[in-house]
Amino acid sequence: MDFQLSQDQRALRAGIRDLLAGRFDRDRMRAAHERGGGVDRALWRELGAAGFFALRLPETAGGVGLGLPESVLLFEEVGRALLPGPLAATQLAAGVVKGAAEGEAVVAPAEAGRPVGHLEEADALLVLDGERARVVSGAALRRVVDAARPVRSLDPGTPLWRVPDLSAYDGEALPDGARLRSEGALLTAAEQLGSAARSLEAAVQHAGEREQFGAPIGAFQAVKHLCAGMLVRAEPARSAVYAAAVTGDPVEAAAAKLLADGAAVDNARDCLQVHGGMGFTWEADVHLRLKRAWLRAGQWLTAADAEEALAADLG
Repeated sequence: MDFQLSQDQRALRAGIRDLLAGRFDRDRMRAAHERGGGVDRALWRELGAAGFFALRLPETAGGVGLGLPESVLLFEEVGRALLPGPLAATQLAAGVVKGAAEGEAVVAPAEAGRPVGHLEEADALLVLDGERARVVSGAALRRVVDAARPVRSLDPGTPLWRVPDLSAYDGEALPDGARLRSEGALLTAAEQLGSAARSLEAAVQHAGEREQFGAPIGAFQAVKHLCAGMLVRAEPARSAVYAAAVTGDPVEAAAAKLLADGAAVDNARDCLQVHGGMGFTWEADVHLRLKRAWLRAGQWLTAADAEEALAADLG
């Protein structure tokens, strides 16, 4: 089986990378984080017009008619760019929530016992309850917002809210909630993969430019080992994410999420080490990738959940 990207897939990935480079470059990314994150509705609509959210809807329903592998490629790019917003839930709800496919609606994921991101900006919630899922919108959503309280977010790009009891709010039941959770976990893993790869690139670039004792710090063995370790984490995660996208197997998706979470968090940590003291400052980007990676690691499928799924499959 040939796992090389096709020409169309490469063009799709290049297209979203170009769109983000033009509309969400580093200056805009920094500005978004400095104002407390949130969804850029204009950019959200541009993504909708480009087919990002309707990517997997059939053409007869106004979609692009592509599959999970293509979605993974796009989510890897938004992970590289640190684009804020509930991208996975909105794509999964395309065709169910009015306006989601076009980027006119924002759909946030929600789960009992966990803070909800972007609640105040959401037009609907994709509520996950074990293997069940439902959409909460309209008057029920307004009651959720009224009952919620903001909580301090680790990630400056993701405002968080705590909801007392999601089970108290009715919504439209969706079929195959287990599949939605698995696909949401895989798309989030793809974002983590993009973040891990970007951390590696930033570390290598800094190691080649920063000099100590008359030589680039990349010439020192300790720094070489850090960068090599980042590559060793990122590439197996890439293989796992791509393979799970092809098979659609929920156990493989769990493994991919576990590996990608580790790669994103640990690569950001090592990138911070390569940057030294300046890596801890607000002006550096590396701490933003670390904080987003920590947050994503707790979304859709935690490490404990993924390990339980893998152990059950072995048994």
